[in-house]
Amino acid sequence: AELGIERRFVPESCPRAVRPGDFVRYHYLGSFPDGTRFDSSYDRGSTFNVFVGKGQLIAGMDQALVGMCVNERRFVKIPPKLAYGSEGVPGVIPPNAVLHFDVLLIDVWNSEDEVQVQTYFRPEKCPRTVQVSDFVRYHYNGTFLDGTLFDSSHNRMRTYDTYVGIGWLIPGMDQGLLGMCVGEKRIITIPPFLAYGEDGDGKEIPGQASLVFDVVLLDLHNPKDGIAIENQLVPESCERRSQTGDFLRYHYNGTLLDGTLFDSSYSRNRTYDTYVGKGYVIAGMDEGLLGVCTGEKRRIIIPPHLGYGEEGRGKIPGSAVLVFDIHVVDFHNPADSVSITVHYKPSNCTVLSKKGDYLKYHYNASLLDGTLLDSTHSLGKTYNIVLGSGQVVLGMDMGLQDMCVGERRTVVIPPHLGYGEDGVEGEVPGSAVLVFDIELLELVSGLPEGYMFVWNGEVSPNLFEEIDQNHDGEVLLEEFSEYIQTQVDTGKGKLAPGFDFEKIVKNMFTNQDRDGNGKVTAEEFKLKDQEAKEEHDEL
Repeated sequence: AELGIERRFVPESCPRAVRPGDFVRYHYLGSFPDGTRFDSSYDRGSTFNVFVGKGQLIAGMDQALVGMCVNERRFVKIPPKLAYGSEGVPGVIPPNAVLHFDVLLIDVWNSEDEVQVQTYFRPEKCPRTVQVSDFVRYHYNGTFLDGTLFDSSHNRMRTYDTYVGIGWLIPGMDQGLLGMCVGEKRIITIPPFLAYGEDGDGKEIPGQASLVFDVVLLDLHNPKDGIAIENQLVPESCERRSQTGDFLRYHYNGTLLDGTLFDSSYSRNRTYDTYVGKGYVIAGMDEGLLGVCTGEKRRIIIPPHLGYGEEGRGKIPGSAVLVFDIHVVDFHNPADSVSITVHYKPSNCTVLSKKGDYLKYHYNASLLDGTLLDSTHSLGKTYNIVLGSGQVVLGMDMGLQDMCVGERRTVVIPPHLGYGEDGVEGEVPGSAVLVFDIELLELVSGLPEGYMFVWNGEVSPNLFEEIDQNHDGEVLLEEFSEYIQTQVDTGKGKLAPGFDFEKIVKNMFTNQDRDGNGKVTAEEFKLKDQEAKEEHDEL
């Protein structure tokens, strides 16, 4: 005679129970006490959707649904006076019938409901939150209130990318995403009148369905954003900052806003080398690399319209904000020349190095970031060259000019005057600026340009006869070499310093052996000043 309610399953969590005035969606099996079924929502393949407590149901069901939780299952016995009474429903329910209903509550909401947001993870650092007109990239799982999954971006392995607050989303999601940080996770519960309403979406979502979205925000930007720069380390000494047209070498880690690594120069063990401000890199990086010092570390945050745009590239998804943590190793300009800084110059600095001089010096060679490349000190011996003879890179030939013994200087050499784009494999990186700390220890004056041997006194008028020791009218290489050696040993002549004796003598002999037969005759033999005079006479 009375309403009977048996709670056959009650979920552990029940954040909300049905109240009069709520709208519910539920499944049911309707039967008589003998077990005969008279109706079932399952057979129709859709829930029964109705307001509670507004007279849209039989009185017993109106009462039985109050206090139910989503996913709760109740077995309800309804007496005739709370059902269809003495009249019944012709052809379906006889008069004075007791009705049994096996009810499973699927959904509940109220017309006064608002979007509910439950944040269950929020990063410690939240420099920016979602605002109206921002563009976001997020992952989500979409379920109904009973937990049934209807959609998931994770299953598609692709974020959902959209503008917020301008009508691209259902109204409830537009509201629910506002104020989120990148990396934040929240559950957004949306009543149907802020979702897909009475009709649903025509596919997976039925009419009048509350929706639950478990969202993690991966990316956020606004179309009006420029790049953002965060200085992480700026050297105390910064004599020069990069400008448009400079060539930079730098290391970087490239990540998405959520920290996902997509590229790293460190993993390749090689810097990224490029011109700045010339369009060789994405627009945001072109801008972000301006004004840096050698040794500086900075973070450059680049919105997609200054990065790889809507299409993305490789591991970079479309519309992704990029974060580059860079470390500038060095930079130069193609117009740069050698830079010389003198640290010490002796007071009696009268003899200055010039082309052709033989120099002995110590050096420490490093990159602009201080990485040591080489040092004569560690080898325990000097480096010896003939200045201007091409025995060192052009920049070093220039940097050693006009130096006196005992002087110490730093020479900075741009790559186009050093080892160029290729560098030296395993030793000097390509396009590297070189820094040499130099101390000149010894200087032997060279000969005038174009001379490999000069006389210290008057030249004998019978020079050929003196060289031709066996007086056969021909001078062989052995005779020529022995004679030159004697002149040098006795101080009568001087060879160009720093060169191999045998090579110099052979070169001198070859110049005299004009017909190339391995012998020099009196007719072939001429001194350098005689050669110049004959050329002048001919002209």
